[in-house]
Amino acid sequence: MPLKSKKVSLIFFVIATLLLVGLAPLVLTGWLLSDKSGRELRSAENRYQIQLVQEKARQIEIFGQKFSSVVGSLATGLELTNDPKVISSAQTERKLGALLRENPELLALYVKPANEDSLKVFRAELDDAEVETIADQAVKTIGKGKVKVGEPRSVTSGQFVMSFTSEVAIDGISAASIVAIASLRTVSQGIVCVGEAKEADLWKAGLPMVFVVDQAGETLFHPDSALTAARKPMGDLKIVQEWLESGLQIQSALVPFSATYDGKTSEMLGAYSTAHLAEGYDVGVIAMQDEGRALASVGEMRTQTWLISMAFAVLALIVGLIFARYLTSPLLRLVAAAKRIAAGDFSSRVETNNMTEIGTLGETFNVMTDKVEEQIAGLAKAAEENRELFVGTVKALAAAIDGKDKYTRGHSERVSRISVAIGKRMQMPADELEKLRISALLHDVGKIAVDDAILKKPSALTDEEFEIMKTHPMKGYKIMSQIPAMKDFLPGMVMHHEMVNGKGYPHGLTGDQIPLQAKIVSVADTFDAMTIDRPYSKGMELQPALERLRSFVGTRYASEVVEALVDACNAGEVANGIVRQMAAIRAAASEEESKSPVKLVA
Repeated sequence: MPLKSKKVSLIFFVIATLLLVGLAPLVLTGWLLSDKSGRELRSAENRYQIQLVQEKARQIEIFGQKFSSVVGSLATGLELTNDPKVISSAQTERKLGALLRENPELLALYVKPANEDSLKVFRAELDDAEVETIADQAVKTIGKGKVKVGEPRSVTSGQFVMSFTSEVAIDGISAASIVAIASLRTVSQGIVCVGEAKEADLWKAGLPMVFVVDQAGETLFHPDSALTAARKPMGDLKIVQEWLESGLQIQSALVPFSATYDGKTSEMLGAYSTAHLAEGYDVGVIAMQDEGRALASVGEMRTQTWLISMAFAVLALIVGLIFARYLTSPLLRLVAAAKRIAAGDFSSRVETNNMTEIGTLGETFNVMTDKVEEQIAGLAKAAEENRELFVGTVKALAAAIDGKDKYTRGHSERVSRISVAIGKRMQMPADELEKLRISALLHDVGKIAVDDAILKKPSALTDEEFEIMKTHPMKGYKIMSQIPAMKDFLPGMVMHHEMVNGKGYPHGLTGDQIPLQAKIVSVADTFDAMTIDRPYSKGMELQPALERLRSFVGTRYASEVVEALVDACNAGEVANGIVRQMAAIRAAASEEESKSPVKLVA
């Protein structure tokens, strides 16, 4: 006895697979680290934005305090003189000039006494008319004891300016108004952080944006000067809405939100802070940035993690394929053998290999296959015997029914063959042809319950007798429907006397209501009845019989069934076999029987 080769245990392949599981911890660790980094970066970005808006708000407040202090100090100094004449004196005019020189952002100073001519000093960026216009509007908003701030406006030089106005009261009576006109260029540049940039470019590039809005939500400062000039409303941005709804009570807050620009929605990180420019005049400093761009480094970290993981995955795949091929090849052979057995090839066997577990499985599979082959062979033999017994029983039953009348002997067998020939012409599948064959053999089984006196009557049937004869389809149904295995053969048996125009029996069905099986048996039944000799008539020849059948198309029979019979006859599929059999039966029939016309009952 030859020595068996040493088999390798499956456990070694399991260990190799477990080693590759190290890929999962790598991916998980990388993801968790990047997620943690993302949270920390988001927190840092949040702190930065809060500090940024607070710083910018402070710059605005310093700007407001500076020029509020200028006009406030000047008004206080004039009030302390307690002399209205000083207001319009040369000394005051020199003071105005000195203040203008000391403050580069100060474009003009205007003093309007109650009863004297105005004093005004201004830089070249403004002209006399602009100073007068701005001062007149500012004076109208003056309030007692308070510095009033005017709305930003554009001047001829292209820059934006803001007015600060204060009242001079001597002995409780308003003696003059002081207006300072300050340029917003420096403070604007310090707040928006970048030079001139289009709003669309900022959104497209995902760059951070810092802008300022007033209490109506309109733009005061923005990197895009066109928005500043148009005082574009920004209230559609969620972060601006949050600031407006806060009632200016919250000094600074962080607001993550979604924003849509040019049809594209982005997740944003933003913050706002309130700047008190002057008493009663507050503005909001808004900072926001695309979250994806702000956290871009996290995305890069995750990308690197995925690339490293993919590299290890490729390595694992290569190693895994090598091991899997060695491990699964015998299993694949086993699967292929199982499929061949499932397809009916019970001679298939598998070769055992040098793996203990799979080799044992293969040997067991082969033993199982031997047993299955033996059982299937026995079942096939028994099934064939049962089928032959069933078909033989059906034929015997049909022959017994046909044998009651020597003129109809072999009728059911002939109808069965004609029906199958029609079915083949109509390209029916093999299983449907078998059902059609059995159904045709049994189509007259109900006549077993019809009185022989009516069944064998050589003369015409009375109306009462014909009504009894018409019950044979339902009688056959009652007999055969008790047998579950006969359900597929019932349509041809029960409905072979239905007509497509609805005048048939037993149900009066029409057109597509009649199953194809019944339509075929009906044509085959009538064709056989027309072409055999009866006691009362001689059978028709082939072509006249076919023409006669065609004349009933649309009333009794379906056109496609009749034409299939015609094709079968023309091809010799009926004429070469069944017609010769019918001719032999006609020759053997007695010529002495009465040929009186009766109602034709197949």
